Amino acid sequence: MSVEISSKLVKELREKTGAGMMNCKKALQESDGDFEKAVESLRQKGLASADKKAGRQASEGLIESYIHTGGKLGVLVEINCETDFVARRPEFQQLAKNIAMQVAASPAVNFVSVNDIPAEVIEREKSIEAGKDDLANKPEQIRTKIVEGRIEKILKTQSLLDQPFLRDNNQTVDEVIKQTISQLGENIKVSRFTRFQLGE
Repeated sequence: MSVEISSKLVKELREKTGAGMMNCKKALQESDGDFEKAVESLRQKGLASADKKAGRQASEGLIESYIHTGGKLGVLVEINCETDFVARRPEFQQLAKNIAMQVAASPAVNFVSVNDIPAEVIEREKSIEAGKDDLANKPEQIRTKIVEGRIEKILKTQSLLDQPFLRDNNQTVDEVIKQTISQLGENIKVSRFTRFQLGE
């Protein structure tokens, strides 16, 4: 027997996830009215459909700026989508604003994603980690594994997409972008950013 789903609950789920009404209703029915399960289900489906859109050309979009209070720190971010129509949508513009703020709040972040980090930066980090005293007496194989694990963590701290999202630490910036992709139906990507710090 299927649980009776109120239109109020469907509306709440739609507002939280940005998914269509029918998808929200279906997710609530499948989860027997469990709101959190329905959110998770929609997020998983949204991320899956966002991954499919990731290969599409994104050459429209906007350049968003953020100047931190006091005017000593500023950020410019280029965020792309597929059409000018989506670039004008408030959801897209809000995402761009949030990402510009995210860059301002993340001084360790220097790259959009881990894939953008140059090989020489990775090699330099590897040699620093491999030379640390706490690894000196460990067997070669274990040392290599520990260094790899540490490098992965270090690279993620430098990648914008891997940062916990400023407004919701339970999600990464990448997941927030993918949610917006599934909401707006277009590929969205952060192309580049520049941080300006007074006196640097």
